[in-house]
Amino acid sequence: MPTICGSRVLCIGIALLVIGTGPLLASVAYLELWQGDPNPNPIVPGMLAMFTFWPSIILILIGIMGVVRNRKK
Repeated sequence: MPTICGSRVLCIGIALLVIGTGPLLASVAYLELWQGDPNPNPIVPGMLAMFTFWPSIILILIGIMGVVRNRKK
């Protein structure tokens, strides 16, 4: 099953990382750049990033190990 990422687990991990941390980065950038808020405090996007960051990193590492193992074969 060739994909763009190399494995399905790796693609899921990258997607989870982007979906989980993207709203936090976007809201902080918006509040800092356009609103001029020196202390942005986005609670919900922060919680989303907190709950998705480490599972996505673990999936990315597992996917990388799978791709490396398959390429050695």
